[in-house]
Amino acid sequence: MRLGLTSLTIAAGGLLGLLIGVAFAVLLWAISDANYSTSARRASRTALVEAGTLEQLVLDIETGQRGFVITKRVEFLQPWQEAREDLPAESREFIGSTTSPAQHRAAEQITLSVKSLLNDYSIPLVEAVRRGDPTASGLAATAEGKRRVDALRDQFDRYMANEREQLDAREAAAGANTRRAVIAAGVGLAASMLLVTAFTVLQHRAVVRPVRGVAEAAQRLAGGDLSVRISPSKVAETGALGTSFNTMAVSLQDSRRRIMESVQAVHRRTARDLHDGAQQRLVSLMIGLRLAREMIPGRETTTIELLDQSIDNAQTAIDELRSLASGIYPLVLTVKGMVAAVQDLASRCPVPVVVESGVDRRMPSAVESNAYFVVAEAVTNAVKHAQASRIDVHLELTDVLRLRVVDDGVGGVGEAKAGTGLTGLADRVSAFDGTLTIDSPPGGGTSVQVRIPIPSEAPDAEDDDH
Repeated sequence: MRLGLTSLTIAAGGLLGLLIGVAFAVLLWAISDANYSTSARRASRTALVEAGTLEQLVLDIETGQRGFVITKRVEFLQPWQEAREDLPAESREFIGSTTSPAQHRAAEQITLSVKSLLNDYSIPLVEAVRRGDPTASGLAATAEGKRRVDALRDQFDRYMANEREQLDAREAAAGANTRRAVIAAGVGLAASMLLVTAFTVLQHRAVVRPVRGVAEAAQRLAGGDLSVRISPSKVAETGALGTSFNTMAVSLQDSRRRIMESVQAVHRRTARDLHDGAQQRLVSLMIGLRLAREMIPGRETTTIELLDQSIDNAQTAIDELRSLASGIYPLVLTVKGMVAAVQDLASRCPVPVVVESGVDRRMPSAVESNAYFVVAEAVTNAVKHAQASRIDVHLELTDVLRLRVVDDGVGGVGEAKAGTGLTGLADRVSAFDGTLTIDSPPGGGTSVQVRIPIPSEAPDAEDDDH
């Protein structure tokens, strides 16, 4: 018995609805799981930030105390005193940010060790130095301080490693669930396409045309345009498909953003390690050399010249180390924000750079750092390829951050042109829902314009350890 068109349509529609319903349920589950994972990741990042902040206070205590013990100069105690004042509140924030009972116990142990370092060692040592006690600068006191700080840093490292393991586990689970949801959506789409093909004439306007739009958007997405979205459809099935596609695109965009933020976190930690490790030791070495030079009689000219040369070499090493750390992740970007970092970049550029800024407030740290590196890459491209004699940088902030880098070079650059670094710019911008526009007529210079929307929430706390 042959079924009529209505029966076939009802049967196909019922099957199609079942497939879409299952896919939609899977996607809802994936979205719910992703929301939970996002909250958990946010909590882990907050815990890592608080741990880094408390660790920085420990380093400030140790650095200020060490400088005072070596030089007997009171100004070295300023960071030490500030760290003492901030320690109680930061300890409470640190313990309150823990994400598991085990991490809570570890955090309580760390705070006890920090208090012991301050109350049982650092404060008595500083008071002894103030009294002129000669044993305060002895090897035993120095070794005790190093042992305590090393033990604390080991505790912080274990705490952060455990937190990152939890974060990696959550991200791995979220990724696996997302892949399963994408597979389920793909199977539903394939089955829907087969059914739609059988009713091409009847359902052309309702189904075929929207599906073609999905295919075109998928090609753009595969080409790297993560900002592509599908407009809502009045047809329930294609509307669900559009929702699924947009959810997938948002997930991919968030993944790229997380990768960028992870890379920047590595850069910040590397710059921090250079600043708090090698640079601090070089500063201590230079202080020691200067003290030694002051103790040598004036008639020892050869020794004084050798010490002066050593002091100059130490200063050069410090300057080069600061330049290296600034190239990895500028300290001014963390402390003063994007505008100050761009102005510092302009002052070091071999081509004259004029910066005009309408930015009067800080932004979320992820937006600030990516916006800075967008400007830095655009300026670097202009210096390397444009043969420019002047570069203008315009910054404007409302609810959207607008960046414009203009040079008077040779022009003739296309957005898809290889070897110019523009692909990296596009990736950075698209990861934050931004847009990149390039105007580069041959012989007319190049204008790179970027537009990045600013989230409505308050700026993120810096997760850097400076």
